[in-house]
Amino acid sequence: MTRKPEAWILYSVAAAFFWGTWGVVAKFISADVNPFTNHLLFSGGMLLTLPLVLGRVKKQKPNRKGLLWGLVAGVLAVTGNVAVYKAFSTGGLAAIVIPVTNLYPLVTIVIALLVFKEKLNWINGIGILLAVPAVIMLSGESLLFENPMAFFQSIGPNSWLLYSMVALVFWGVFSAAQKETTNYISAEWSYVSFIVSSGLVALVFAGLGWTSLALPTQTLGLGLLAGMLNGLGVLASFAAYSAEGKASKVTTIAGALQPVFTIVLALVFLSESFSLLESLGILLAIVGALTLSYERQSAL
Repeated sequence: MTRKPEAWILYSVAAAFFWGTWGVVAKFISADVNPFTNHLLFSGGMLLTLPLVLGRVKKQKPNRKGLLWGLVAGVLAVTGNVAVYKAFSTGGLAAIVIPVTNLYPLVTIVIALLVFKEKLNWINGIGILLAVPAVIMLSGESLLFENPMAFFQSIGPNSWLLYSMVALVFWGVFSAAQKETTNYISAEWSYVSFIVSSGLVALVFAGLGWTSLALPTQTLGLGLLAGMLNGLGVLASFAAYSAEGKASKVTTIAGALQPVFTIVLALVFLSESFSLLESLGILLAIVGALTLSYERQSAL
């Protein structure tokens, strides 16, 4: 992958685009498959993207520590995905589960600042302050803004809230693990190790009888397509980290812009509309991404 100082920004936006497109495709099959079958289809779709990186991988010698971190990243991502579906299946309201879990960049930011010792300038700080509320506004669930009292009253010691917090933490740690992986191996090898990890977990799900491929051809095709898009997003994010992108910036930019692409694509292809709140969220996400991409020496 190209290692220019500005390349990480382009890769971060590319990750947001692929994940945003994945969000539109995933809507078509979300009601037809359980989370375990969903993951199996996603893993199959990611396998179809391997030819994009095999040429580079053959010319590189991987580092064992990097491969291990790539495997860990895959397990973290899958655990977060399953936890979200468990939150819904145990009574979690989308109006709460989605905004809460979408705040995972906050976990990555904390790890990046405290563990990786990353430095942000004051303009980047403003970017985070803009991007975080934008993520909530673009979640498609506006209960927090329309009726804050009802939102917080709905939060209590419930199993679905526990699953939501698991997803929040694991997704946040996953992004940090991606950055750590690229400290030892290339983006291409990072992606291969991620796919291996994801595939092994999918085989475990299948072996336990939790998956079913007795699905319409269209559902199978869309599931594989969603997997390809999700995989390309993961590859782009690995490339962003490998191109010297900071975990605190890459995760926040991709997390904020992903729903922007989803909303715009849904507007064009699904004839959906977006609210004034989502319009404001789009504006904040774009401005936040621009300010987060700003580089200077003075630190926050």
